[in-house]
Amino acid sequence: MTQALDATFRSASARIVGALAARYRDLDLAEEAFAEACARAAEAWKSATPERPDGWLYAVAQRCALDLLRKREVRERQGAQMEAECPMDEALTFIPDERLRLIFVCCHPAIAPDARAALTVRTVCGLSTGEIAHAFLTSEATLAQRLVRAKRKIAEAGVPFEIPGPNLWSERLDAVLSTLEVAYSKAHEDAAGAGPHAAYAAEMLNLSQMLAELLPDEADVLAFAALVRFCEARRPARVDAQGCMIPLAEQDPAQWNRALIREGDALLKRGFALQPSSARLLQAGIHAAWCRRRSLDEPPPWAKVLVLYDSLVAISANPITRMNRIVPLAEVRGYDRALEELENLRAASLEDFLPFRAVRADLLRRAGRAAEARIEYDAALALRPAPAEKAWLARRRSQIQ
Repeated sequence: MTQALDATFRSASARIVGALAARYRDLDLAEEAFAEACARAAEAWKSATPERPDGWLYAVAQRCALDLLRKREVRERQGAQMEAECPMDEALTFIPDERLRLIFVCCHPAIAPDARAALTVRTVCGLSTGEIAHAFLTSEATLAQRLVRAKRKIAEAGVPFEIPGPNLWSERLDAVLSTLEVAYSKAHEDAAGAGPHAAYAAEMLNLSQMLAELLPDEADVLAFAALVRFCEARRPARVDAQGCMIPLAEQDPAQWNRALIREGDALLKRGFALQPSSARLLQAGIHAAWCRRRSLDEPPPWAKVLVLYDSLVAISANPITRMNRIVPLAEVRGYDRALEELENLRAASLEDFLPFRAVRADLLRRAGRAAEARIEYDAALALRPAPAEKAWLARRRSQIQ
Protein backbone atom coordinates (compact mmCIF):
# COMPACT_ATOMS: atom_id res chain seq x y z
CA MET A 1 0.00 0.00 0.00
CA THR A 2 1.42 3.40 -1.00
CA GLN A 3 1.86 6.08 1.64
CA ALA A 4 -0.93 8.19 0.11
CA LEU A 5 -3.29 5.23 -0.04
CA ASP A 6 -2.48 4.24 3.53
CA ALA A 7 -3.21 7.78 4.76
CA THR A 8 -6.44 8.00 2.77
CA PHE A 9 -7.55 4.57 3.94
CA ARG A 10 -7.09 5.55 7.58
CA SER A 11 -8.79 8.93 7.28
CA ALA A 12 -11.64 8.17 4.91
CA SER A 13 -12.38 4.42 4.88
CA ALA A 14 -15.15 4.54 7.48
CA ARG A 15 -16.86 7.46 5.79
CA ILE A 16 -16.67 5.86 2.34
CA VAL A 17 -17.88 2.44 3.50
CA GLY A 18 -20.67 4.12 5.46
CA ALA A 19 -21.79 6.09 2.40
CA LEU A 20 -21.69 2.98 0.18
CA ALA A 21 -23.59 0.87 2.70
CA ALA A 22 -26.29 3.50 3.10
CA ARG A 23 -26.56 3.99 -0.67
CA TYR A 24 -26.70 0.31 -1.68
CA ARG A 25 -28.17 -1.07 1.57
CA ASP A 26 -25.69 -3.91 1.69
CA LEU A 27 -22.81 -4.01 4.17
CA ASP A 28 -20.93 -6.84 2.48
CA LEU A 29 -21.22 -5.13 -0.91
CA ALA A 30 -19.90 -1.87 0.54
CA GLU A 31 -16.85 -3.51 2.10
CA GLU A 32 -16.11 -5.61 -0.99
CA ALA A 33 -16.42 -2.62 -3.34
CA PHE A 34 -14.18 -0.48 -1.16
CA ALA A 35 -11.57 -3.24 -0.96
CA GLU A 36 -11.57 -3.51 -4.76
CA ALA A 37 -11.22 0.28 -5.09
CA CYS A 38 -8.19 0.17 -2.78
CA ALA A 39 -6.65 -2.62 -4.85
CA ARG A 40 -7.08 -0.54 -8.00
CA ALA A 41 -5.63 2.52 -6.26
CA ALA A 42 -2.54 0.54 -5.24
CA GLU A 43 -1.77 0.15 -8.96
CA ALA A 44 -3.10 3.44 -10.31
CA TRP A 45 -1.38 5.64 -7.72
CA LYS A 46 2.10 4.29 -8.31
CA SER A 47 2.70 6.95 -10.96
CA ALA A 48 0.66 9.82 -9.51
CA THR A 49 -1.72 10.44 -6.62
CA PRO A 50 -5.06 12.04 -7.55
CA GLU A 51 -5.83 15.54 -6.31
CA ARG A 52 -8.69 14.21 -4.19
CA PRO A 53 -7.63 10.70 -3.08
CA ASP A 54 -10.75 10.17 -0.96
CA GLY A 55 -13.04 11.28 -3.78
CA TRP A 56 -11.19 9.00 -6.20
CA LEU A 57 -11.69 6.02 -3.91
CA TYR A 58 -15.34 6.83 -3.38
CA ALA A 59 -16.04 7.18 -7.10
CA VAL A 60 -14.21 3.98 -8.01
CA ALA A 61 -15.83 2.09 -5.12
CA GLN A 62 -19.26 3.11 -6.41
CA ARG A 63 -18.44 1.74 -9.84
CA CYS A 64 -17.09 -1.45 -8.26
CA ALA A 65 -20.34 -1.80 -6.34
CA LEU A 66 -22.34 -1.47 -9.52
CA ASP A 67 -20.13 -4.05 -11.24
CA LEU A 68 -20.68 -6.44 -8.34
CA LEU A 69 -24.43 -5.93 -8.51
CA ARG A 70 -24.43 -6.76 -12.20
CA LYS A 71 -22.30 -9.84 -11.69
CA ARG A 72 -24.74 -11.06 -9.08
CA GLU A 73 -27.57 -10.36 -11.52
CA VAL A 74 -29.36 -8.50 -8.77
CA ARG A 75 -31.04 -5.09 -8.93
CA GLU A 76 -29.74 -4.27 -12.42
CA ARG A 77 -32.30 -1.55 -13.00
CA GLN A 78 -31.54 0.03 -9.64
CA GLY A 79 -27.82 -0.12 -10.39
CA ALA A 80 -28.21 1.66 -13.73
CA GLN A 81 -30.32 4.35 -12.12
CA MET A 82 -27.80 4.93 -9.34
CA GLU A 83 -24.95 5.24 -11.85
CA ALA A 84 -26.88 7.92 -13.72
CA GLU A 85 -27.61 9.77 -10.50
CA CYS A 86 -23.98 9.92 -9.38
CA PRO A 87 -21.52 10.71 -12.16
CA MET A 88 -17.79 10.47 -11.54
CA ASP A 89 -17.13 14.20 -11.25
CA GLU A 90 -19.78 14.60 -8.52
CA ALA A 91 -18.33 11.76 -6.46
CA LEU A 92 -14.89 13.34 -6.65
CA THR A 93 -16.10 16.41 -4.79
CA PHE A 94 -18.68 15.05 -2.37
CA ILE A 95 -18.73 12.05 -0.03
CA PRO A 96 -21.88 11.97 2.10
CA ASP A 97 -21.32 11.24 5.79
CA GLU A 98 -23.85 8.51 6.51
CA ARG A 99 -22.21 7.18 9.65
CA LEU A 100 -24.81 8.27 12.18
CA ARG A 101 -27.53 6.60 10.11
CA LEU A 102 -25.43 3.46 9.79
CA ILE A 103 -24.76 3.39 13.53
CA PHE A 104 -28.50 3.12 14.18
CA VAL A 105 -28.81 0.45 11.47
CA CYS A 106 -26.08 -1.71 12.99
CA CYS A 107 -27.61 -1.31 16.44
CA HIS A 108 -31.03 -2.65 15.36
CA PRO A 109 -32.62 -4.83 18.08
CA ALA A 110 -32.82 -7.75 15.63
CA ILE A 111 -29.04 -8.09 15.99
CA ALA A 112 -27.70 -9.95 19.02
CA PRO A 113 -26.69 -7.48 21.79
CA ASP A 114 -23.12 -8.83 21.96
CA ALA A 115 -22.64 -8.08 18.24
CA ARG A 116 -24.24 -4.65 17.83
CA ALA A 117 -21.40 -2.48 19.06
CA ALA A 118 -18.76 -4.71 17.46
CA LEU A 119 -20.45 -4.57 14.05
CA THR A 120 -20.88 -0.82 14.25
CA VAL A 121 -17.27 -0.17 15.21
CA ARG A 122 -16.12 -2.43 12.36
CA THR A 123 -18.39 -0.92 9.72
CA VAL A 124 -18.68 2.71 10.76
CA CYS A 125 -15.31 3.38 12.38
CA GLY A 126 -13.12 1.14 10.28
CA LEU A 127 -11.37 -0.68 13.12
CA SER A 128 -9.88 -4.06 12.30
CA THR A 129 -11.35 -7.27 13.69
CA GLY A 130 -8.25 -7.68 15.86
CA GLU A 131 -8.56 -4.17 17.32
CA ILE A 132 -12.23 -4.69 18.14
CA ALA A 133 -11.58 -8.09 19.71
CA HIS A 134 -8.91 -6.48 21.89
CA ALA A 135 -11.30 -3.70 22.93
CA PHE A 136 -14.01 -6.21 23.86
CA LEU A 137 -11.59 -8.59 25.59
CA THR A 138 -12.49 -11.52 23.33
CA SER A 139 -10.74 -13.64 20.69
CA GLU A 140 -10.49 -12.50 17.08
CA ALA A 141 -12.12 -15.72 15.83
CA THR A 142 -15.11 -15.30 18.15
CA LEU A 143 -15.51 -11.68 17.14
CA ALA A 144 -15.33 -12.53 13.43
CA GLN A 145 -18.16 -15.04 13.81
CA ARG A 146 -20.32 -12.47 15.56
CA LEU A 147 -19.76 -9.97 12.75
CA VAL A 148 -20.73 -12.48 10.06
CA ARG A 149 -23.92 -13.42 11.91
CA ALA A 150 -24.82 -9.77 12.50
CA LYS A 151 -24.45 -8.77 8.84
CA ARG A 152 -26.48 -11.81 7.78
CA LYS A 153 -29.21 -10.81 10.22
CA ILE A 154 -29.41 -7.31 8.75
CA ALA A 155 -29.85 -8.76 5.27
CA GLU A 156 -32.38 -11.42 6.30
CA ALA A 157 -34.46 -9.13 8.51
CA GLY A 158 -34.64 -6.40 5.87
CA VAL A 159 -33.47 -3.77 8.35
CA PRO A 160 -34.20 -0.32 6.83
CA PHE A 161 -31.11 1.83 6.26
CA GLU A 162 -32.41 4.93 7.98
CA ILE A 163 -32.40 6.67 11.34
CA PRO A 164 -35.54 5.34 13.07
CA GLY A 165 -38.26 7.53 14.49
CA PRO A 166 -37.73 9.04 17.95
CA ASN A 167 -39.97 6.41 19.53
CA LEU A 168 -37.42 3.73 18.59
CA TRP A 169 -34.21 5.53 19.58
CA SER A 170 -34.12 4.38 23.18
CA GLU A 171 -34.03 0.65 22.31
CA ARG A 172 -30.82 1.16 20.32
CA LEU A 173 -29.20 3.91 22.34
CA ASP A 174 -26.99 1.85 24.64
CA ALA A 175 -25.39 0.02 21.69
CA VAL A 176 -24.95 3.31 19.82
CA LEU A 177 -23.16 4.89 22.76
CA SER A 178 -21.07 1.78 23.42
CA THR A 179 -19.94 1.94 19.80
CA LEU A 180 -18.92 5.58 20.03
CA GLU A 181 -17.12 4.92 23.33
CA VAL A 182 -15.00 2.15 21.80
CA ALA A 183 -14.20 4.27 18.76
CA TYR A 184 -13.23 7.23 20.93
CA SER A 185 -11.08 5.07 23.19
CA LYS A 186 -8.97 4.16 20.14
CA ALA A 187 -8.33 7.85 19.48
CA HIS A 188 -7.67 8.65 23.13
CA GLU A 189 -5.27 5.79 23.83
CA ASP A 190 -2.54 7.55 21.81
CA ALA A 191 -1.53 10.54 23.94
CA ALA A 192 0.27 12.26 21.08
CA GLY A 193 -2.74 12.02 18.79
CA ALA A 194 -0.55 10.58 16.04
CA GLY A 195 -1.94 7.05 15.79
CA PRO A 196 -4.00 5.60 12.95
CA HIS A 197 -7.28 6.40 14.70
CA ALA A 198 -6.41 9.90 15.94
CA ALA A 199 -8.97 11.49 13.61
CA TYR A 200 -11.77 9.92 15.66
CA ALA A 201 -11.16 12.50 18.38
CA ALA A 202 -12.43 15.46 16.37
CA GLU A 203 -15.13 13.31 14.78
CA MET A 204 -16.46 12.29 18.18
CA LEU A 205 -16.86 15.93 19.13
CA ASN A 206 -19.10 16.33 16.08
CA LEU A 207 -20.99 13.04 16.40
CA SER A 208 -21.62 13.49 20.12
CA GLN A 209 -22.88 17.02 19.48
CA MET A 210 -25.19 15.68 16.76
CA LEU A 211 -26.56 13.03 19.11
CA ALA A 212 -27.05 15.55 21.92
CA GLU A 213 -29.12 17.69 19.55
CA LEU A 214 -31.16 14.67 18.38
CA LEU A 215 -31.72 13.41 21.94
CA PRO A 216 -31.52 16.43 24.28
CA ASP A 217 -33.39 14.63 27.05
CA GLU A 218 -31.23 11.49 27.19
CA ALA A 219 -28.88 11.72 30.16
CA ASP A 220 -26.42 9.14 28.80
CA VAL A 221 -26.08 11.01 25.50
CA LEU A 222 -25.30 14.23 27.37
CA ALA A 223 -22.85 12.36 29.58
CA PHE A 224 -20.95 10.96 26.60
CA ALA A 225 -20.83 14.37 24.90
CA ALA A 226 -19.51 15.88 28.13
CA LEU A 227 -16.87 13.16 28.58
CA VAL A 228 -15.50 13.69 25.07
CA ARG A 229 -15.19 17.42 25.72
CA PHE A 230 -13.40 16.93 29.03
CA CYS A 231 -10.92 14.51 27.43
CA GLU A 232 -10.29 16.67 24.37
CA ALA A 233 -9.86 19.74 26.57
CA ARG A 234 -6.84 18.08 28.17
CA ARG A 235 -5.21 16.98 24.91
CA PRO A 236 -2.79 19.98 24.67
CA ALA A 237 -1.11 18.91 27.92
CA ARG A 238 -0.86 15.15 27.34
CA VAL A 239 2.67 15.05 25.85
CA ASP A 240 5.91 16.79 26.86
CA ALA A 241 8.49 18.43 24.61
CA GLN A 242 10.26 15.09 24.11
CA GLY A 243 7.06 13.39 22.93
CA CYS A 244 6.59 11.48 26.18
CA MET A 245 3.13 10.97 27.67
CA ILE A 246 2.33 13.04 30.77
CA PRO A 247 0.09 11.30 33.34
CA LEU A 248 -3.12 13.14 34.17
CA ALA A 249 -2.03 14.07 37.69
CA GLU A 250 1.13 15.71 36.27
CA GLN A 251 -0.50 17.63 33.42
CA ASP A 252 -0.51 21.43 33.63
CA PRO A 253 -4.18 22.51 33.85
CA ALA A 254 -3.21 25.93 32.52
CA GLN A 255 -2.85 24.30 29.10
CA TRP A 256 -6.32 22.77 29.09
CA ASN A 257 -9.04 24.13 26.81
CA ARG A 258 -11.40 25.94 29.19
CA ALA A 259 -14.04 26.54 26.51
CA LEU A 260 -14.44 22.79 25.98
CA ILE A 261 -14.52 22.26 29.74
CA ARG A 262 -17.35 24.79 30.07
CA GLU A 263 -19.27 22.96 27.33
CA GLY A 264 -18.72 19.68 29.15
CA ASP A 265 -19.85 21.14 32.47
CA ALA A 266 -23.07 22.45 30.93
CA LEU A 267 -23.86 19.09 29.32
CA LEU A 268 -23.11 17.23 32.54
CA LYS A 269 -25.31 19.54 34.58
CA ARG A 270 -28.22 18.89 32.19
CA GLY A 271 -27.56 15.16 32.39
CA PHE A 272 -27.59 15.02 36.20
CA ALA A 273 -30.82 17.02 36.24
CA LEU A 274 -32.45 14.36 34.07
CA GLN A 275 -31.04 11.29 35.81
CA PRO A 276 -29.07 11.77 39.04
CA SER A 277 -27.10 8.54 38.74
CA SER A 278 -26.02 6.49 35.75
CA ALA A 279 -22.74 4.81 34.90
CA ARG A 280 -22.01 7.19 32.03
CA LEU A 281 -22.78 10.28 34.13
CA LEU A 282 -20.45 9.04 36.86
CA GLN A 283 -17.70 8.41 34.29
CA ALA A 284 -18.10 11.93 32.96
CA GLY A 285 -18.17 13.19 36.53
CA ILE A 286 -14.75 11.66 37.17
CA HIS A 287 -13.33 13.60 34.22
CA ALA A 288 -15.11 16.74 35.40
CA ALA A 289 -13.47 16.41 38.83
CA TRP A 290 -10.06 16.51 37.16
CA CYS A 291 -10.99 19.38 34.88
CA ARG A 292 -11.95 21.58 37.84
CA ARG A 293 -8.28 21.66 38.78
CA ARG A 294 -6.82 25.02 37.76
CA SER A 295 -3.07 24.64 38.38
CA LEU A 296 -0.42 22.18 39.45
CA ASP A 297 -0.38 23.95 42.83
CA GLU A 298 -3.79 22.43 43.58
CA PRO A 299 -3.60 18.83 44.85
CA PRO A 300 -5.00 16.13 42.54
CA PRO A 301 -8.63 15.24 43.42
CA TRP A 302 -7.83 11.64 44.31
CA ALA A 303 -10.33 11.34 47.18
CA LYS A 304 -13.21 12.77 45.12
CA VAL A 305 -12.30 10.54 42.17
CA LEU A 306 -12.22 7.44 44.39
CA VAL A 307 -15.69 8.22 45.77
CA LEU A 308 -17.02 8.52 42.23
CA TYR A 309 -15.34 5.26 41.21
CA ASP A 310 -16.84 3.50 44.24
CA SER A 311 -20.28 4.65 43.09
CA LEU A 312 -19.51 3.60 39.53
CA VAL A 313 -18.35 0.11 40.52
CA ALA A 314 -21.55 -0.34 42.52
CA ILE A 315 -23.50 0.17 39.26
CA SER A 316 -21.11 -1.34 36.69
CA ALA A 317 -18.43 -3.60 38.11
CA ASN A 318 -16.80 -4.54 34.81
CA PRO A 319 -13.06 -5.40 34.92
CA ILE A 320 -11.85 -2.22 33.22
CA THR A 321 -13.81 0.03 35.59
CA ARG A 322 -12.44 -1.90 38.56
CA MET A 323 -8.92 -1.57 37.19
CA ASN A 324 -9.28 2.19 36.65
CA ARG A 325 -10.50 2.54 40.25
CA ILE A 326 -7.23 1.07 41.49
CA VAL A 327 -5.25 4.18 40.48
CA PRO A 328 -7.02 6.57 42.92
CA LEU A 329 -7.26 3.73 45.45
CA ALA A 330 -3.46 3.54 45.55
CA GLU A 331 -3.19 7.27 46.22
CA VAL A 332 -5.81 7.29 48.97
CA ARG A 333 -5.33 3.91 50.68
CA GLY A 334 -1.84 2.82 49.73
CA TYR A 335 -0.01 0.72 47.16
CA ASP A 336 -0.30 -2.59 49.01
CA ARG A 337 -4.10 -2.34 49.12
CA ALA A 338 -4.18 -1.39 45.45
CA LEU A 339 -1.91 -4.27 44.43
CA GLU A 340 -4.05 -6.69 46.40
CA GLU A 341 -7.17 -5.63 44.50
CA LEU A 342 -5.31 -5.63 41.20
CA GLU A 343 -4.31 -9.27 41.72
CA ASN A 344 -8.01 -10.15 41.91
CA LEU A 345 -8.35 -8.95 38.30
CA ARG A 346 -5.75 -11.30 36.84
CA ALA A 347 -8.44 -13.79 35.91
CA ALA A 348 -10.50 -11.17 34.04
CA SER A 349 -8.72 -11.47 30.66
CA LEU A 350 -6.58 -8.41 31.35
CA GLU A 351 -3.14 -10.02 31.10
CA ASP A 352 -2.69 -8.68 27.56
CA PHE A 353 -4.39 -5.36 28.27
CA LEU A 354 -1.76 -2.61 28.20
CA PRO A 355 -3.30 -0.36 30.90
CA PHE A 356 -3.42 -3.33 33.31
CA ARG A 357 0.29 -4.01 32.80
CA ALA A 358 1.17 -0.32 33.06
CA VAL A 359 -0.80 0.19 36.27
CA ARG A 360 0.68 -2.92 37.88
CA ALA A 361 4.21 -1.93 36.86
CA ASP A 362 3.79 1.55 38.33
CA LEU A 363 2.36 0.22 41.60
CA LEU A 364 5.19 -2.29 41.98
CA ARG A 365 7.77 0.45 41.29
CA ARG A 366 6.23 2.75 43.89
CA ALA A 367 5.98 -0.08 46.39
CA GLY A 368 9.74 -0.68 46.06
CA ARG A 369 9.40 -4.12 44.44
CA ALA A 370 12.02 -3.36 41.82
CA ALA A 371 12.59 -6.77 40.23
CA GLU A 372 8.87 -7.41 39.77
CA ALA A 373 8.36 -3.89 38.44
CA ARG A 374 11.01 -4.36 35.73
CA ILE A 375 9.34 -7.58 34.59
CA GLU A 376 5.96 -5.86 34.44
CA TYR A 377 7.32 -2.85 32.53
CA ASP A 378 8.91 -5.23 30.02
CA ALA A 379 5.58 -7.01 29.63
CA ALA A 380 3.83 -3.67 29.01
CA LEU A 381 6.44 -2.59 26.45
CA ALA A 382 6.05 -5.94 24.66
CA LEU A 383 2.39 -5.04 23.98
CA ARG A 384 3.57 -2.40 21.48
CA PRO A 385 2.22 0.81 23.04
CA ALA A 386 1.97 4.04 21.01
CA PRO A 387 5.22 6.08 20.89
CA ALA A 388 4.26 8.56 23.63
CA GLU A 389 3.14 5.79 25.98
CA LYS A 390 6.19 3.72 25.12
CA ALA A 391 8.46 6.64 26.01
CA TRP A 392 6.69 7.09 29.35
CA LEU A 393 6.92 3.38 30.24
CA ALA A 394 10.60 3.28 29.31
CA ARG A 395 11.27 6.40 31.37
CA ARG A 396 9.51 4.97 34.41
CA ARG A 397 11.41 1.70 34.06
CA SER A 398 14.71 3.55 33.96
CA GLN A 399 13.83 5.27 37.26
CA ILE A 400 13.71 2.00 39.18
CA GLN A 401 16.50 1.88 41.75
